[in-house]
Amino acid sequence: MTDLLNLRKFVTPEIVFGAGARKLAGNYARQFMARKVLIVTDPGVIAAGWLEEVKHSLEAVQLPYHVFSEITPNPRAGEVMEGAAVYRREACNLIVGVGGGSPMDCAKGIGIVSTHDKNILDFEGVDKIGLPVPPLIFIPTTAGTSADVSQFCIISNLEELVKIAIVSKAIVPDVALIDPETTMTMDPYLTACTGIDALVHAIEAFVSTGSGPMTDDYALDAIRLIRQNLPALLQNQHNIWLREKIMLASMKAGLAFSNAILGAVHAMGHSLGGFLDLPHGECNALLVEHVVSYNFNHAADRYKAIAQALGLDLRGLRSHEIRQALINDLITLKNDVGIAGQLAHRGVKSADIPVLSGKAVKDACMLTNPRKASAADVAVIYAEAM
Repeated sequence: MTDLLNLRKFVTPEIVFGAGARKLAGNYARQFMARKVLIVTDPGVIAAGWLEEVKHSLEAVQLPYHVFSEITPNPRAGEVMEGAAVYRREACNLIVGVGGGSPMDCAKGIGIVSTHDKNILDFEGVDKIGLPVPPLIFIPTTAGTSADVSQFCIISNLEELVKIAIVSKAIVPDVALIDPETTMTMDPYLTACTGIDALVHAIEAFVSTGSGPMTDDYALDAIRLIRQNLPALLQNQHNIWLREKIMLASMKAGLAFSNAILGAVHAMGHSLGGFLDLPHGECNALLVEHVVSYNFNHAADRYKAIAQALGLDLRGLRSHEIRQALINDLITLKNDVGIAGQLAHRGVKSADIPVLSGKAVKDACMLTNPRKASAADVAVIYAEAM
């Protein structure tokens, strides 16, 4: 008899990858028989000029649209609710998300609320969405969040000062138009943070208790691509070939974590980012080596494969030496791309740790971490990252 515990599912949007993919938004919206499109974006994307191209794409197929752009980094529950009200008022039946993780997560939230007529915070957790959401077409403009290919939606709860994770195949986008040209307007620090975010996606997916043969290759290839190309990209921001490599890595890491789920870095990062309103990729970057250290002995063979994918020579090294070499390389990579310092430099205080830890252990991402962690364990990891 088949062991049901070994079964794995794999969900993915239709993906169009390559320069110019963004220009297909109108054609896909028409295929989904859109009457009116809600474009969800943010002020930064508008300033970069990418919104105009999407509008032209819709105008070319004579589709009306309305733009909702009142979105901040780390999208708030209130912004989702406002966007859903706009979606209904404008009689839209399809959503195009343009931007980084914030507009795309907000777009998912708007889709959820528009069909359920409930508060977005009611959907925290796994498989809480009971009705289909409107068609979602996403155009990412950063290379890291992977909201364009994943079944995750991360929303900030300002009342509790925490980010919630909504996980459901219902919010896997229908189409992802992944165009490396859209990342040309990213500043160096955002490029670094989103690149490390993608790396953490791949690492956590590979060691996740939900990992399997369908996700492992995507995760390891993403790790290789990021380690080989991210430092070079930070030295040559206008190299489209390097941007394509990092965008491809982000996509592969997204497909891996969307299906294998994540771990303690993201659980702790969600708690940290929601508490202090810090950039998600930066939170993950500040925590990753500390979580690796905590987890290592519970997934040593998997971390060894990660170290090899990073290009480390492990010949003759014992397990504890491999652990230290891996941690050292992660720190070196962060320094090379300009992410330095510890949590204390971002305003975290020792008195905050009990609150952060209590919220982190309740995060859905903690369920698939390779080593079980109590609030006390998580508190120690936060303290080490101070």
